Amino acid sequence: MRSSSPLGEFDIIEKYFQQSKLRQDVLLGVGDDAALVIPAENSQIAISTDTLVEGVHFFSDIPPHALGHKALAVNLSDMAAMGAEPRWVTLAITLPGVDETWLEQFCSGFFDLAEYFNVSLIGGDTTKGPLSITVTVHGIVPAGKALYRSGAKPGDRVYVTGSLGDSGLALAHLQQQLSLTPQQLELSLKRHYYPLPRVLAGYGLRDVASAAIDISDGLYNDLQHILRQSHCSATLNLEHIPMSETLSEAVGVDRGLQFALTGGEDYELCFTVPESNKGSLETALAYSGVPYTVIGQLAPGTGEIRLHYQEQPYHLEGLGWDHFSHENK
Repeated sequence: MRSSSPLGEFDIIEKYFQQSKLRQDVLLGVGDDAALVIPAENSQIAISTDTLVEGVHFFSDIPPHALGHKALAVNLSDMAAMGAEPRWVTLAITLPGVDETWLEQFCSGFFDLAEYFNVSLIGGDTTKGPLSITVTVHGIVPAGKALYRSGAKPGDRVYVTGSLGDSGLALAHLQQQLSLTPQQLELSLKRHYYPLPRVLAGYGLRDVASAAIDISDGLYNDLQHILRQSHCSATLNLEHIPMSETLSEAVGVDRGLQFALTGGEDYELCFTVPESNKGSLETALAYSGVPYTVIGQLAPGTGEIRLHYQEQPYHLEGLGWDHFSHENK
């Protein structure tokens, strides 16, 4: 992003960030002092913000199209975990310079995903400085139907959507911790660069799940958030952890489990379901088309996680991603 351009801040906004197709519930979008939206009746508004910083959350050579997609996807994943429908989004971006080719590709990735989920960009900010991207998404959820981290109970089963560990596998390759074949790298990078938020699954879980969270910092760490807020512990049966063939072939089962448990940035859902709702789960998630797997069960406790593999205790190295205790990416 070193090339110069005569475009100023308002030129950038008009050319690149006013292209969003506005929903009918948006009265006023980008270009004024504030946006105006129409809240839905009998609904609550869910709001989530994430910041991505170059050198912390992504490498400088990430394809800009992928960065645009991921910047929005990580927020939509938070909506999915709450059972909320994403509707409106704001974007604050700090740029070291104006590279129009970069901006075109970034916006293409961002707006392609926004259009897929019918989300409108309604405002934000642009400024000059080290590359960072802050996205705030606003969604709605029927009153009293939001999924919390604090609703799980002893006896509930623990589930995850999709498969885990591929994003962490790709990151390990990018960090030169291991070497993947071209095919393995292509498949895992797709999961790392282009996560697909489980928004539709979140809708289905509103009346079935007791608690939910999206897996951004690794299953082990994120499940602990549910356990601590719900005053529970968990036993996980690791032979049931869903892993892709790519992950298993690349590093084997043991290291694959480590990626699945601690790799992070999968943006799948981890959720708990009471035994009384177990029979409703298949119907609830049928519309989403998202695969899901039961991996354990809750008991009383204060956040403890017991790991078993084929009924034997399993020791885990590392406990997931923490932005303040790990080296930058």
